[in-house]
Amino acid sequence: MSEVVFIGTSDAFGAGGRRQSAVFARGERGGMLFDCGGTTNSGLTQLGIDREEIEVILISHFHGDHFGGIPAFLYASLYTDARKEPLEIVGPPEIEARVRALATALGHPLDGGEWSFPIGFHELHAGERRSAGPAQIEAFATQHQLESNPQGYRIQLGREKIAYSGDTGWFGGLPGHVAGSDLFICECTQCNAELDFHLSLEELREHRDDLDCGRLILTHLGNEMARERGQIEIETADDGMTVKL
Repeated sequence: MSEVVFIGTSDAFGAGGRRQSAVFARGERGGMLFDCGGTTNSGLTQLGIDREEIEVILISHFHGDHFGGIPAFLYASLYTDARKEPLEIVGPPEIEARVRALATALGHPLDGGEWSFPIGFHELHAGERRSAGPAQIEAFATQHQLESNPQGYRIQLGREKIAYSGDTGWFGGLPGHVAGSDLFICECTQCNAELDFHLSLEELREHRDDLDCGRLILTHLGNEMARERGQIEIETADDGMTVKL
């Protein structure tokens, strides 16, 4: 059995006073993160999740609320945890260059010092699959701002299959990419379809029957959606929510 813990469920701007995007998945063979927003360290600490449980950080795209927490995670692993076990960082093309540039910009460069644990960067292009830590991961292209190299993923974690949208607007291929998943973690930033690079409750209601997934949970909720959580017919996530698969 796998367990999924929603660390952060807000949009980029902390809507509803919640944390930025991060989801922890714990399977029979180990744990991983889907995205690592800037508030991830504090979320993990508050929820009692040890960073050393995380073998893989899987990044959907290069917006700060999805990958901005990686440098702090790495340095906390070094100085606070004295980590020894390897960490894999998997993401779209340019993953290593983007993380290194971010770390330098934040004043925490990854070069020039010794690390107590190996850090491996692995690019995963849309249509490709690879093993990483406890999971088999397959990437697919999404409809988001192109300069952020956006991708979604299908993750096989033990016996369970999890689909993760990252950030995306609706596109015709989405149902095929998530078909057969036990859980689809889907962004839903807005109530009404106003932006073509973010999904809305309006669109997901229209296409709900097209999504062949065992369980659909909405995250990345903007201000209006934050007020709707728990009040609508589609399940919504909140910070700290735990799901057993």
